Amino acid sequence: MVDVSAKTSTERVATAQAKVLLQPETLEKIQQRTIAKGDVLAVAQVAGVMGAKKTPDLIPMCHPMLLTSVDISFQEDPRPDRTGACSITITATVKTTGQTGVEMEALTAASVAALTIYDMCKSVDRGMSFTEVWLLSKSGGKSGAYTR
Repeated sequence: MVDVSAKTSTERVATAQAKVLLQPETLEKIQQRTIAKGDVLAVAQVAGVMGAKKTPDLIPMCHPMLLTSVDISFQEDPRPDRTGACSITITATVKTTGQTGVEMEALTAASVAALTIYDMCKSVDRGMSFTEVWLLSKSGGKSGAYTR
């Protein structure tokens, strides 16, 4: 791992997103809470928080962090795109005060939430896919702010 001991502790915030593409019928089942495994978005929200907290266990060179906030939100778009797929956009915002940033935690949170949606809905839609997994913004630290 990179030595961050000389860095000053500052407030760090990172926001990432992931988009799940799925069939309109699948989105409807999610909205009606008729997926057999339960409330998909509630479970995905918890999974995203857990993913952020477990990032150093998954990404070998990540520092263990004391996260002060993890917020996972969902934006459903029921309008089919040119391929006939609808979408759920996951936005994960992670905060801490520390010597290194939380970009990886935000990206992991969004990704784990997307994977959870897939897991919970795969019995009705194995063709789901993920796109637009990226960092939207970060602030704090020596390198300053970044906005996509």
